[in-house]
Amino acid sequence: MMAFQRKVHSFFLCLLFIFASSSFFAVAVPKEQEQDRISALPGQPRVAFSQFSGYVSVNEQHGRALFYWLTESPSSPQNKPLVLWLNGGPGCSSVAYGASEEIGPFRVNQTGSSLYLNPNAWNREANILFLESPAGVGFSYTNTSSDLKTSGDKRTAQDALIFLIRWLSRFPQYKYREFYIAGESYAGHYVPQLAKKIHDYNNKNPQIINLKGFIVGNAVTDSYNDGIGTVTYWWSHSMISDQSYKSILKYCNFTSEETSKKCDDAYSYAVNYEFGKIDQYSIYTPTCTTSQTVRHIRFKNLHMISGYDPCTENYAEKYYNLPEVQKAMHANLTNIPYKWTACSEVLLKNWKDSEISVLPIYKELIAAGLKIWVFSGDTDSVVPVTATRFSLNHLNLSMKTRWYPWYSGGQVGGWTEVYNGLTFATVRGAGHEVPLFQPKRAYTLFKSFLAGKELPKH
Repeated sequence: MMAFQRKVHSFFLCLLFIFASSSFFAVAVPKEQEQDRISALPGQPRVAFSQFSGYVSVNEQHGRALFYWLTESPSSPQNKPLVLWLNGGPGCSSVAYGASEEIGPFRVNQTGSSLYLNPNAWNREANILFLESPAGVGFSYTNTSSDLKTSGDKRTAQDALIFLIRWLSRFPQYKYREFYIAGESYAGHYVPQLAKKIHDYNNKNPQIINLKGFIVGNAVTDSYNDGIGTVTYWWSHSMISDQSYKSILKYCNFTSEETSKKCDDAYSYAVNYEFGKIDQYSIYTPTCTTSQTVRHIRFKNLHMISGYDPCTENYAEKYYNLPEVQKAMHANLTNIPYKWTACSEVLLKNWKDSEISVLPIYKELIAAGLKIWVFSGDTDSVVPVTATRFSLNHLNLSMKTRWYPWYSGGQVGGWTEVYNGLTFATVRGAGHEVPLFQPKRAYTLFKSFLAGKELPKH
């Protein structure tokens, strides 16, 4: 009898060991996931994290497929959240900007042939998933050419939802993981719109996408308030004359696609003759003086505002067009009949639907209990801090913590105010791409957001 009890005891000890073993709980790795693994990128320094990239089909009938790049955390990736990063435009690449200039683990050297490490990479805190969206941006493609001229907010959000659902089938270890969405600029539309899509989907289906919240920077939010706030920023920062300021406010309708000749004339004079040759995305820093590139952002009210990008965009365009880079990233497998570019002019010029305001979505998702942070680099004149403050003011949120300076590295990193349901923060000395101009302050911001803590008071 004692021998039998010892055998039973040994059996249960074995079971306990098996259950305690991490390998018992390991999710079987789909073949597609392993095929997407990047062994190393050309000119890449040695790293301690895994990275994957490839395509996920989102519409078989039209042949639309979206390109992603996952950079996992170098420490305990299995215990860290998943964050999806989206850039705006509409029509600009998350690989070009988010991954290569802002929050990604690498920066592209001036030669455009090698990489170096970003010490303030956000994958120190989370697993970062960059998505080139919609189809036609970067390496993402469609086999139906008319798609490029019919893109808009609704299709972009729907395709991104389909992408996530299918991507999670390829990466089942991220199912049910804490999930956040982040982005900037026109992603001020993409991010809350996708969050709402996920929220609605989760109300009807098993919640494999464990959405916890989102964070957006210098975000297009509300046409009227963004428009008024942008022109006010120009005037208050001495970029335009009193006369132009008054004329634009008098003649421009900030909620309509149609504009009058008087509005166009006043606006064109201010931008073309009064601004001067500055970087509108960062008004106090030098412009790129070699091979200057122009990037656009669309407003319903102010058409397209152009600005000179930092030269880093030029380096990225060299690097991601290298055949060996595309091969390492499993990109351009269909031989897209055009070069990889940071932004798609075709998408930008033919954008079909753009919500006048995403504030109703904010209200819905605040009520649903999502964690929502909005931040603004205060030297951006394209989607400036005044635009965001005017827009958020119309949410009429009750205050939780009054306006105060927050700190990073012993210096004032910006200012913040916490409301019931939303945190707003400025980032001092940052332009449109906040992590590009103030990487340490942006990292502090992101870390505080994930932790659910107010920004440091000292």
